Amino acid sequence: MATAAGYFDRKPSSATRPRLSHLQPDPSSPHTPQRTFSSAFNSPSLSFRISEEEPLIFEFGTRHFSAGYAGESAPRCRLGFGPEESRRVGDYRKWMPGYAERKRKRRRVDIWGDDHELWRMDLRGLDMGLVGDKIERAVREAVTKHLLVDMKGKRLVVVLPSLMPHPLLNTVLGTLFTRFQNPGITLLSPPVLSTVVAGLRSGLVVDIGWRETVVAGIYDYREVHENRTTRAMQMVTLEMARLLEKHDTEQRKDATKPVDAVKEEADDTLVAVDLEQAEEVTTRMAWCRSRLGHTPTSPKSKVLPAQLGNASIAEDEPTESATSSDFNEDIPILIPSPSSPRVSIHIPFSAFALPVETALLGDSLQRYELDDHDQPLHKLIYRSLLALPPDVRAVCMSRIIFTGGGSNILGLKARLMDEVAALVEARGWDSVEGKAADERRRRLKEISGNRQLTKAKKVETNNANNPMNSKTPGENIPLPASQAPQVTDPIEEKIRREQEKATRPTVSGVIRGVETLGAWAGASLLASLRIKGVVEIERDAFLQHGLAGARRDAEASAAPQRGMARPSIGGQTGWTLGPWA
Repeated sequence: MATAAGYFDRKPSSATRPRLSHLQPDPSSPHTPQRTFSSAFNSPSLSFRISEEEPLIFEFGTRHFSAGYAGESAPRCRLGFGPEESRRVGDYRKWMPGYAERKRKRRRVDIWGDDHELWRMDLRGLDMGLVGDKIERAVREAVTKHLLVDMKGKRLVVVLPSLMPHPLLNTVLGTLFTRFQNPGITLLSPPVLSTVVAGLRSGLVVDIGWRETVVAGIYDYREVHENRTTRAMQMVTLEMARLLEKHDTEQRKDATKPVDAVKEEADDTLVAVDLEQAEEVTTRMAWCRSRLGHTPTSPKSKVLPAQLGNASIAEDEPTESATSSDFNEDIPILIPSPSSPRVSIHIPFSAFALPVETALLGDSLQRYELDDHDQPLHKLIYRSLLALPPDVRAVCMSRIIFTGGGSNILGLKARLMDEVAALVEARGWDSVEGKAADERRRRLKEISGNRQLTKAKKVETNNANNPMNSKTPGENIPLPASQAPQVTDPIEEKIRREQEKATRPTVSGVIRGVETLGAWAGASLLASLRIKGVVEIERDAFLQHGLAGARRDAEASAAPQRGMARPSIGGQTGWTLGPWA
């Protein structure tokens, strides 16, 4: 009798071996067929496991928070920090009858937009605990409603401004490490990411943000220079609110109004328009004239700017014009009144360009009225290029990258490029300016012109006195050696041609703009390529030492930092704050 082990060692014969249904279907022996999936219809669990391996990309700004997965071109969500996002459960005041027509309380200009911000760089009076709570609420909402993933055990790639106070940086990192149990965080700088996602190694990044505009020079993936100004979207929105309030007051002006109310409305330190309404009008209607005063047009659409959004053209005006040539800038636009949404006010379309030109370009201000932190954007770009070395300047001036919320204003980028080109043509790359410098340039031009005239007269006199030097009218007078063109060397030309075969032609020395997808897309690209950052913070090291645990190697050069490797000091893995130090 065969044993059990010997029985299971036997191989079934072909007569008793079960046949596979997908090879030889046999209706007499039913069984579950083997399931195969094509690449186009993979199992959902497979894609979910793949997404779990990817890090999460978080971008923190003054007004908004963006989150998503690495490898994607756009974030999954973009959340704000306004009062509507901070409402408690059961707060339905927004939907109560008459809430939109309530009387607005006039607020001071310096605290007008504080309720809509996560932080500000001026830490005086800033509650760090409230900043941490806002960050926690925004991250939890993004994870539970949009990302649908467990953050425990997930690595994070956080995009933060490179110039950031240490208390704010400590609050951001502490909130993410203590409340979400993340094993590690990689910090990345927005200007470098905007350059990378544009397909460049170097460039001049102009980030038009909410509180300030930052102009950063990037050379070979490193920040070499940075300038900033307070002229940004907050100032544009404030000027738009004053414009709405001015036209609203003029159209509902009453002769019986008390004198005190008129004085109160004339106060420039107070504003009665809500930030939400002023920002809505700015987003839909703000535009910028060209340097010659023409109305910019969008190449993608022929729709009139007055037809965008909820705004409409007045009924008594013609609507047949569809191009900029016959478009009337004085055509009135109907805008809901700030005091009552049921009432509309008429504002000329040309007036919506005044807030942008006043806030960002400073057309109404003289040079002596501007401080170093209050420079117009085109002058700030010119000064940033002027501060760079000549070789870096030649590369960066041909790769000017505009990003941030303010870069979406119609006609602004073209106006800034024209203004910078005009400054370069008028002043060159001379850092000295003023009346004395202009007078010196004028005298040098006169001296140079007089020398050329004197030299030409001397040559004519010598030719007239010496008949041997006289030339027939058909002959060319030989030029001096200093003005003669250089003789070409065939060997150098051959070497140059061989070098150009293996290299791509680069553009440098001209004013040119480049488009970018933004800092979040750059962080997604680097994370999907598994590139390590200079600043990689482990959770245990941060909870034990905080920001004081960051080691800084004084002798470290830029080459190992560009290699994206963490330094090893004394046999222990350390981390550095990099540009945040």
